[in-house]
Amino acid sequence: MAWCLPAGLLMGWWLGWLNGALTAIAVIVGGLWLSPDLDVRSTALRRWGVLGGIWWPYRRLLRHRSLLSHGPLVGMALRLAWLSALVLLIWTTAAWLSAAVIPSPSQTLPGLVTTLKQHPKPLISVLVGLEGSVWLHLILDGDPLPAEWSNRWRRTRRR
Repeated sequence: MAWCLPAGLLMGWWLGWLNGALTAIAVIVGGLWLSPDLDVRSTALRRWGVLGGIWWPYRRLLRHRSLLSHGPLVGMALRLAWLSALVLLIWTTAAWLSAAVIPSPSQTLPGLVTTLKQHPKPLISVLVGLEGSVWLHLILDGDPLPAEWSNRWRRTRRR
């Protein structure tokens, strides 16, 4: 969590202070709730409380410290895709059940995409913060590359 301040200051200098604050918050959220260790019983999984069950398929499908769980860019992309799919499913179901009260994703998502295209800096700030938290996790694990990558690198280096 101590790294959220330098990350936020760096992004604030580059993209503006509001975006720096978004980066700092994303580093905290990524480290505490979207950790690469969601594929095992971990502190990050326990932080989800009763919602921890949403990570059950993710835990069953991915090996711990594999490229897909701990891989730079790939791991966070998969966690965000899984979380987005669940949110979209719940949102679609709620809109379908409530008829006109909740707008459907097909009505709202095009506007969101347009807004992100017009103002990409907040999205960049959040994604950099989330990915930064992954790199910090990997460095603290002692090996910044997933086990699969390290083995491949060692084999090709010996040749």
